[in-house]
Amino acid sequence: MKRNKLIFIFALLGLIPSLAIGRQEQLTAVTNIETTDKQPAKPIQPMVSEEVSQEPAPLAELPPYIKQLTHFGQRADWSHDGKRILFIEKTFGDVYEVELETNIIRPMTHRYFHEGYTRALYLANGDILLSGARQFDAKDPWPSRSEKNAELWVLKRDLSGPPTPLGEKCSEGPAVSRSRMRIAWTKQGAFYLADIVYENGTPELANKKKILDGANLPFKCGLETQNFRPPDENELIFSAYDYQGTEVMGLDIETGKVVNYSKAPDQYDEPEGIFPDGRYTLVECDKHRREGIQEIDIYKLTLDGSGGMQRLTFFADYLGYKATNPVVSDDGRYIAFQFARKGDPAGVGRGILIFDLKMYEKTKKDFESQKQKGFLWNILKKKKQ
Repeated sequence: MKRNKLIFIFALLGLIPSLAIGRQEQLTAVTNIETTDKQPAKPIQPMVSEEVSQEPAPLAELPPYIKQLTHFGQRADWSHDGKRILFIEKTFGDVYEVELETNIIRPMTHRYFHEGYTRALYLANGDILLSGARQFDAKDPWPSRSEKNAELWVLKRDLSGPPTPLGEKCSEGPAVSRSRMRIAWTKQGAFYLADIVYENGTPELANKKKILDGANLPFKCGLETQNFRPPDENELIFSAYDYQGTEVMGLDIETGKVVNYSKAPDQYDEPEGIFPDGRYTLVECDKHRREGIQEIDIYKLTLDGSGGMQRLTFFADYLGYKATNPVVSDDGRYIAFQFARKGDPAGVGRGILIFDLKMYEKTKKDFESQKQKGFLWNILKKKKQ
């Protein structure tokens, strides 16, 4: 798709003001990695292959409110102070943390041997919840991601030793409270809830209980926990896979009531990061081109039951790309997300980007103001004629 055509379409829709303003210089991508042996690190090279097509890659035309942070990595998670981002290098890989002020990337799981991780999330006390299998076979890797093998661990924030297993298997990603030591996870088609407590400094689960059995739902679907809904965290936002495409659902933890928030049959809507006020969640969605998970971009869904959505990224408008796995900082100012290539398995990313919501709103407002001025100027010219 040619740039002029993109500018015309987005300017007409009034959705991507930055493209009309012009190409902005990307943030210098992270090339400084702190290693355990303190040896200088070589610059990281982009993981984007050349396209045979003449379509421009979205990274070459980022709007001013999106900056590239790393050239590798996936499944970002914000630290509570918004100064660091935790991420996985690749599926079944090591866990890293990037400091935003210095752009230094630190390895979090290099100090011990392991079989690779599929999730890494900050707990309320700063420790890290991991999901990973005890065994990994490179010739047959994907069973290590299944709930038969992937289990939950806690890695202490001081990295003083290997992680402690919690004794629970987990299907895909767990939900982690941002305000208390509580998690929820999916196992055998059901949701479980528990607190993480420390006995003599060792983390373990307490007060475990089943809060939803998928067999009791009035419809068939695959389940995955996503987020506790702030501010009170009495509701669990979850994915209902393959139900009317895929829907965004909410579970009242106390009453068991389930609410459909996306209400979009034949559309893929998977909730990801939630806003700190609990009014919106980010969603991986194919509303722009209903062809499934390989055509997704990032949308903002209101959680008032209206199903209202706003598209935030346009990576899927470029041949062979998509934007996925967004998470919101605790102050609600920034989104961290990843880009991927169409055909990549779910969750696979090729680099972390930062979306500045405040700059986005200002850019959009300025663009709308300029459009209005141009509209009024045309009216005045016609009157003079």
